[in-house]
Amino acid sequence: MSLIKLYSFQIVVIGTILLAITSALVGTLNVYKNQALIGDALGHSTLPGIVLAFMLTSQRNPLILLLGAMATASLSYYLIEYSNKNSNIEPDANMAIYLSGFFGLGLVLKSFIQGNPSYANASKAGLDKYIFGQAAYLQKNDITLIFIVFIICLGIITFFYRDIKCYLFDSELANLIGVNTKRLDHLILFMTILVIGVGIKAVGVILISSLLIIPIITASKLSNNFLGVLGISALLSAIASITGSAISTLYQGFSTGPTIIIVQGLLALFVILAQKLSKGGHKI
Repeated sequence: MSLIKLYSFQIVVIGTILLAITSALVGTLNVYKNQALIGDALGHSTLPGIVLAFMLTSQRNPLILLLGAMATASLSYYLIEYSNKNSNIEPDANMAIYLSGFFGLGLVLKSFIQGNPSYANASKAGLDKYIFGQAAYLQKNDITLIFIVFIICLGIITFFYRDIKCYLFDSELANLIGVNTKRLDHLILFMTILVIGVGIKAVGVILISSLLIIPIITASKLSNNFLGVLGISALLSAIASITGSAISTLYQGFSTGPTIIIVQGLLALFVILAQKLSKGGHKI
């Protein structure tokens, strides 16, 4: 049977393409906002929310787990911001503190569930999938949720495009001309948490930040134009998703999420080396 006719492949490739494109769009905003690593901190911070949501409901409904992930990711973000404003600790160090703290809490809660008789079925709950990711287990309801997040993020970026671009490149000018920068901050945070929340099942809390960073860095090597970076990063993400999904389907032992990340990394390496060999390259 042709690969493209396999139902399981169709589900995985549709889900990963939508997720990767959405991650690229949202990741571009974070990179230009000089918060490239915030995705890593928030990604790790989702784990306790996922486990707590399961503990409270005993359900693996993607929407319920998403709400739990968003809750603890939001808490982590505001704790990081509070610490940045009220302590002498460097921002990167603050992110590392809360990243490791929330992730450690998630692991403790997961261990508690698996060792507690009250959660006898927890070992079958598939919570490990949210640590390392297993895109091969994406289902229709996961795809629906990813598609909704894609539409929401695309709609926000399209509607506020001019304001977002002005804010990212000159925040002082944005404030001067009356752009509501606080609202944009919250919208970017909202989109980041949304895409992380729906993406962790595919690539896991450990690798989700890669989807938000690698294609943007690669695209920025190929274009100086903001819209160009958005478009190229989305295209590269789609190519990596199709390639990674095909490899993991054809060859046993290859996990889809990590394979997609590896393909993205190889694309980035190819672009960087090509520019080096061409003595600085030529940006379009």
